[in-house]
Amino acid sequence: MKFKPGESGNPNGRPRGSKSKTTEQLRELFRGFLSANMETLQHDFDQLRPRDRLNFIERVAKLVLPPPVEPIERLTDEDFELLLTKIREEFVNESK
Repeated sequence: MKFKPGESGNPNGRPRGSKSKTTEQLRELFRGFLSANMETLQHDFDQLRPRDRLNFIERVAKLVLPPPVEPIERLTDEDFELLLTKIREEFVNESK
């Protein structure tokens, strides 16, 4: 049976926009690895050719940095409300 757009085979699954726990755990492990091996990585990085250095930076950045944010104009009303809620929560947490 085919699902219609907007329907899910698992309606109780991970909510839209929430982060995957496995992905976040892997990112944390990778960040820890980078921190623990920074001296060795820097030495190895210094041995690379300029082009290879740029490739390395690009690949590591994709693993460590969050993905780019969509321009606000492209957000759905639901996503915009979710963004506002998160900003409000952060503001309240920082005010405490």
